[in-house]
Amino acid sequence: MTTHWSRATLTATLCATALLTAVAGCGSPPPERGFVARYEEPAEADRDSAGFLKQRRLVELVTADLNAYLDVPHRITVVARSCGGEGSGYDPGPRRIELCYDDLTEDRKLFEDADRHPADEPLAEVVRETLHHEAGHALIDILNLPVRDRGRAEEDAADRFAQFMLLRAPEGDRTLLTAARAYDLAASADPTPDPDDEHAPDPTRAESHRCAAYGAAPARHLDLATPARANCPRTWATTRDTWTADLAPLLRQ
Repeated sequence: MTTHWSRATLTATLCATALLTAVAGCGSPPPERGFVARYEEPAEADRDSAGFLKQRRLVELVTADLNAYLDVPHRITVVARSCGGEGSGYDPGPRRIELCYDDLTEDRKLFEDADRHPADEPLAEVVRETLHHEAGHALIDILNLPVRDRGRAEEDAADRFAQFMLLRAPEGDRTLLTAARAYDLAASADPTPDPDDEHAPDPTRAESHRCAAYGAAPARHLDLATPARANCPRTWATTRDTWTADLAPLLRQ
């Protein structure tokens, strides 16, 4: 009698055989829920940035942090790839965050042109902030929050999610302040805002991050104390309380 094997059964059988562990497709299937990291093969010009991401395991670290805090009932793929200048972003259709290798190349150049030293550390901080911002979009989509699809309002809310998540850790203020500096450098390099960009202007985003860092710990950031930031502790409390309430259905116990 002839036995007919399905492709899935055949793959599982081969993968269970120690001598055949190199068979393509033998890796564990991705989880059905939560944030999942994935890398695509980079374009030649992006190989250094892809290597930096993989060496630092930045995508894995951020997704692990998100999954430890939130139980998301859908799979959100976080893929690092060459984007050809399209820019990092979130696609709600496939629930997919794209982190662009070419964005890292541009950000590294901003820091190195300004400081003239290897920019590995500030670049890692910018990647963390970017991934948290895009995760904010994903959560706004999944939770169907009132700012969804409202352009600037959604972008501002995603920035506030990045602030909320990063400031849960003691070193999160450093990440926000480094990202703020990256926005300042980008504004200096290209001072004319893109009229089609739904994000706040770079200087505004930079100040929002500084306000959050100061508002969350004024005594720790006396250098940031200015009359214009007098309301930042209240602003930070609103950000913290709003996102805590919005995320309540997903919070792990």
